[in-house]
Amino acid sequence: MSNSYKEFRVVGMALDPIHVGTGGARLGRVDLSIVRDPVTRVPKIPGSSLAGVYRSYVAMYLQELQEQEGSGCKANGRSKPYFPDCAGLGQPDSRSHCGQSNCPVCVTFGFARGRGGGFAGLAAFSDAHILLFPVPTREGPIWVTSPEQLRLAGVEQEELSRVTDNALYCEKDSKRPINLGWLLLERKVLKNCSGIRQELQSRGVPDYILERFGVLPDKLFSHVVNSNLEVRTSVAINPETGAAEEGALFSYEALPRSTILVWTITCRNPKHFKVDGRDINAQINKATIESPDCVHEVTRQASPYLEHLGIGGMGTRGMGRLRVLKEDATGCGGKSGGGQ
Repeated sequence: MSNSYKEFRVVGMALDPIHVGTGGARLGRVDLSIVRDPVTRVPKIPGSSLAGVYRSYVAMYLQELQEQEGSGCKANGRSKPYFPDCAGLGQPDSRSHCGQSNCPVCVTFGFARGRGGGFAGLAAFSDAHILLFPVPTREGPIWVTSPEQLRLAGVEQEELSRVTDNALYCEKDSKRPINLGWLLLERKVLKNCSGIRQELQSRGVPDYILERFGVLPDKLFSHVVNSNLEVRTSVAINPETGAAEEGALFSYEALPRSTILVWTITCRNPKHFKVDGRDINAQINKATIESPDCVHEVTRQASPYLEHLGIGGMGTRGMGRLRVLKEDATGCGGKSGGGQ
């Protein structure tokens, strides 16, 4: 008996502001806005963005091993580079995905093959949602969350159902209200706050954040977040004059540094799939990819690259680095006795 899939929850912290844009400009507060949930209007990082950078960074990792060991996936009778060939879109040229059953990149993240189809891949990424968001106050930074954001991280506490009033719920009572940007809120005691802290601590959230966090009702959370995003202004420089280029001023927004994010990676069982009628026989770190845990091991190779190379745009402007704090298995599903 084997599991059809296994989910892994990943918690990360923004080391720099993160800008994952909508692909265009809009009229309003900033020229280049970031992606938001269409219902709650809370900013997020799309799963497609995560999958793209994970794929590229895993390909980089394997390419380094290939160059060190002189090994790689074979395609058309030759040793094909993992990067950039098996990363990216898989263009119909010499740098296309190899699509081989022994390529860790192609079997984990999938590949395209024109009209002939391809393979969906063994790893699926959810959107990265905000778990804790830093807000400046007169007393220093406060990290805010909401019952819905905590539920996305698997934090279920009965007391969260009572977070309904327009207030900041925290562990200690105070008669002084607190300002969250433009919003002045009273403070209320949240019972079992220590239980929530312990759950967040088990997910890798640093203690210095847990000492300064509070819970907002869901109806206020998106307003507080959107009012406290980092907004920067940039301008192109004319190389001949060294001065600002005429009409080249633009502004853009980003998730601020120290935002805590959470996302899930669903890893399918390789034994249930075939590539071109062949069993999947790829390896990672000299171990055959034969279970959901092995698929997760492939995706884990991207974590150091996320911390140093980052995600999203504006990387040359000091943005994008994301540190993975904790990766936990959340559960298995779909007990099955055999493959397809």
